Amino acid sequence: MQTLTVTRSFFSQYPKTIAVVTLTGMGLFGLKTWFAGGVCRSKARLDGKTVLITGANTGIGKETAVDLAKRGARVILACRDMDRANEAAKDVRKRSGNYNVIVKKLDLASLESVRQLAKDVLASEERLDVLINNAGIMSCPQWKTEDGFEMQFGVNHLGHFLLTNCLLDLLEKSAPSRIVNVSSLAHERGQIYYDDINQENDYHPWKSYGQSKLANVLFTRELANRLQGTGVTTYSLHPGIIRTELARHFWPAIPLWKRVMYTPIVFLIKSPTAGAQTTIYCAVDESLQNESGLYYSDCARKAVAPQAQDDEDAKKLWDLSASMVGLTQ
Repeated sequence: MQTLTVTRSFFSQYPKTIAVVTLTGMGLFGLKTWFAGGVCRSKARLDGKTVLITGANTGIGKETAVDLAKRGARVILACRDMDRANEAAKDVRKRSGNYNVIVKKLDLASLESVRQLAKDVLASEERLDVLINNAGIMSCPQWKTEDGFEMQFGVNHLGHFLLTNCLLDLLEKSAPSRIVNVSSLAHERGQIYYDDINQENDYHPWKSYGQSKLANVLFTRELANRLQGTGVTTYSLHPGIIRTELARHFWPAIPLWKRVMYTPIVFLIKSPTAGAQTTIYCAVDESLQNESGLYYSDCARKAVAPQAQDDEDAKKLWDLSASMVGLTQ
């Protein structure tokens, strides 16, 4: 009774303070919900189907794996760090209740590793219904891949370009099947630097990242043109700004005063579960079965930047990429 009296007294003495705090809390909750974006509502089942997800040991890749495993899919986690991948697989099995979750080695910074994974999958899997090219690296120093390519272009684009091409026969055999490429809003500021594709003369982390994400969208577009009539459809997407390890090279490089300033915004950034929704949507939603080569964000179709709509540029990038990875018909 005494507690109730004190509470009533507090509310009567500070009504404006209570109102401000309440409205602020409701406003922040509303903003957080808005920032979370769209949700995949599809109830589609994937029983008897096989899904391969690159970089699925953490972040949105792992959350995508949990969701698709819950739908009954056989899920292959293709990852560079096998210890972390095996731990992730245990968690995916536990959270999904699906024990048909396996791990395979993949280092996208090595074309040999990409070819070895493809060879393994072709030898061991009877079908592949969904390929999700999710793994990526963002805003890293001027590093090179094992094959001498600029790291972001090599991992985010070339590795997935080769992997996809190596698995196309199995995807076509399993049709209707889907290829989902995780791109980014950063493609809007991207440009393909054909005269300096490895950024050797003028490297900047964000310039390189934008190039690699634009390459994802152009690759999706050209792939759709080449796969017409096969039953294999392609999708690229922006997952949103998410709290994941992708920012591990970016965040420490920001001055301390900026990190302090940005800290409140972190509250509004998507969780990995929210960030995975558009990937899941592109992988399973029935309404997309007759769409191909398009771009999505927040579980809806979105327009791409003008430089991502050029079919000639998409073909030019394809030819260059094929040459760089040694792809033969």
